[in-house]
Amino acid sequence: MKLLRYVWAAATLCGLAFAGASSAQAADAKDLVLKGDAKCTSCHDEADAPAVLSIGKTRHGVQADGRTPSCTSCHGDSADHAGYQGKDKPPKPDRVFSKNSATPVSTKNEACLTCHQKDSKRHLWSGSAHEANDVACVSCHQVHTAHDKVRDKRTQPEVCYTCHKEQRAQFNKQSHHPTPEGKVACSDCHNPHGTAGPKLLAKDSVTATCYTCHAEKRGPFVHNHQPVNDDCTNCHMPHGTTADNLLKARPPLVCYQCHSGHGTPGIAGIAPGVTSSPKANTFIEQGRGCLNCHTEIHGSNNPNGGQNLLPPAFFLR
Repeated sequence: MKLLRYVWAAATLCGLAFAGASSAQAADAKDLVLKGDAKCTSCHDEADAPAVLSIGKTRHGVQADGRTPSCTSCHGDSADHAGYQGKDKPPKPDRVFSKNSATPVSTKNEACLTCHQKDSKRHLWSGSAHEANDVACVSCHQVHTAHDKVRDKRTQPEVCYTCHKEQRAQFNKQSHHPTPEGKVACSDCHNPHGTAGPKLLAKDSVTATCYTCHAEKRGPFVHNHQPVNDDCTNCHMPHGTTADNLLKARPPLVCYQCHSGHGTPGIAGIAPGVTSSPKANTFIEQGRGCLNCHTEIHGSNNPNGGQNLLPPAFFLR
C-alpha cells in the first residue's frame, strides 16, 4: 500500500513538473516571422501546405518595417481557432482567404484595403469593374509566397486569363502585342485596381495609354487623322488579330469602315462606292492600296492643304 502511495506521489510531481515546463515553454515561445505569431506557429509550421511561413520571404514579412502586419491583422483575432483544444479540426479563423471559403469577398478585401487603399494605384478600387464583380484581392494575388505570379511580367498574363479567356485567344493570333513573349504585361496598359478611364486603362483614355509607348503617333500634325485622335481601337485590336499591325482588318477593308466612297462596289457590302467617281477610278488604278499613297495614316505634315496623310515629299518627286 505504501508503495502505491509513493508511485502516485511521484507521478503527481512529474505531471506538475511537465505542466510547469509546458507553461514556461509557452511563455518563452518566440515569434518566428511576424510580430505575435508565436501562438500561430506552435501549430502552423513549414510542413503546412501552402507553406504559411514563406510569408517571411515577402514584403509582408519584413520585421524591421513598422508597417508589417501580424497574423491577426489579416485573419482576425480568431480566438476560437487559436484556443481550441479538442481532438477534431479547430474552427476556422475569423477570415479565411481560400477560394471556396465562406468569408465574404468584401471581408477578405477589407483586410487588404486597410493598408493598401492609401496607395495611389488603388484608391479607385471602390466602384471599379473588379470590385463591382466581387473579385477578391486573393483571386489574383498570393500572399504567403515569395513569387506572386501576378507581379511577374512572364506569369502575370496567365493569372488574368483565368477570367479573360477571350484575350488569351487574341494574344495567340499572329499579330499581337509581345505579351506571350514576356515583353509587355497586362498591367502596362491596365490598372486592375481601378482607374478613371475606360476598360481599367492605366491612363484616362485609350489614346493616352497607347502614346505611353507609341509617342511618335501623338503629333500634333498639320493634318491629323481624326479616328487616331479619338480612339486607336477604331482601327486596331490591341490584344491581337489576324491582320498585320494589329489592324481590325487588312487594308483597304479597314479604311472602308469610314471611306466607303473611295472604293469599288460589291465587296461584301463594305465598299458601296460609285464606279463613276474619279476617286474610285483612281483607286482602281492604284491597285486598291490606300497605303500606296497615304503612308502617314496617323497624321501628316504635308504642306499641301488639299492632300492629307501624304508624306511631305509626295509632290516633290
